[in-house]
Amino acid sequence: MRRIPLSAIIGMILTGAFILSALLADFIAPYGMAEVVGDVWEPISADHWFGTDTIGRDMLTRMIYGGQTTILVAAAATMISFGTGSVFGFLAATMGGWIDQAMSRFVDLLMAIPSLILALVILSVMPATLTTLILVMGFLDATRVFRLSRAVAVDITVMDYVEAARLRGEGWRWIIFREILPNALSPLVAELGLRFIFAVLFISTLSFLGLGVQPPLADWGGIVKENSAGLVYGKSAALIPAFAIAALAISVNLVADWVLSRTTSLKGGRGA
Repeated sequence: MRRIPLSAIIGMILTGAFILSALLADFIAPYGMAEVVGDVWEPISADHWFGTDTIGRDMLTRMIYGGQTTILVAAAATMISFGTGSVFGFLAATMGGWIDQAMSRFVDLLMAIPSLILALVILSVMPATLTTLILVMGFLDATRVFRLSRAVAVDITVMDYVEAARLRGEGWRWIIFREILPNALSPLVAELGLRFIFAVLFISTLSFLGLGVQPPLADWGGIVKENSAGLVYGKSAALIPAFAIAALAISVNLVADWVLSRTTSLKGGRGA
């Protein structure tokens, strides 16, 4: 613990608190997610630590369940984006030739269209379910992971140990998972934190625009939208989820920076 910087410890504590509250939402939430327990926009009190929202629901309860949905969707979308983007990026760099060109140009085509606009178009014509939302976010974000993983893999594929593996007759699966992946962990770990935060911001934006998480489920972006009118009357209900999004982004980035510093020794190292 003495070797872990204070910033990383703070990031771990905050990130762990967010994840733990999401996992234990059903046990720690004081009220039901959609239960009306008071008047509109009640102030902070012993009964309502964060006050109430636009229709009298407990804000602390909404924040806990909203965090559960936001973190779940963002984590699932991030796993999809990294699972598809990194594998296809490594595959393009390993195979080269027309396969690399075809995959790269297809990704360039998708990246030429703003992700938010493309997501809004897709979600406007598809069923508004969590599964659809996760898949759309995951595959759109996979284009960014593809570009990073391909760029890293291109430098690794010219290393002597990769050439030796090819001369031994190893297939592309061995080269990707035993030679390239272990030596590409450093930039991928750093990108993982950034992609997760981007997913949190993306789902929050979609929910604020009305095409993200749908009622009766709650997420932080939707809570901001529900209570945004209160800002005109000096109510702070819309600022609480915005602060939570910022706190989660900072804490995850603090941990990602520390993990990056710990894994830099893997960069350019010997493959398995």
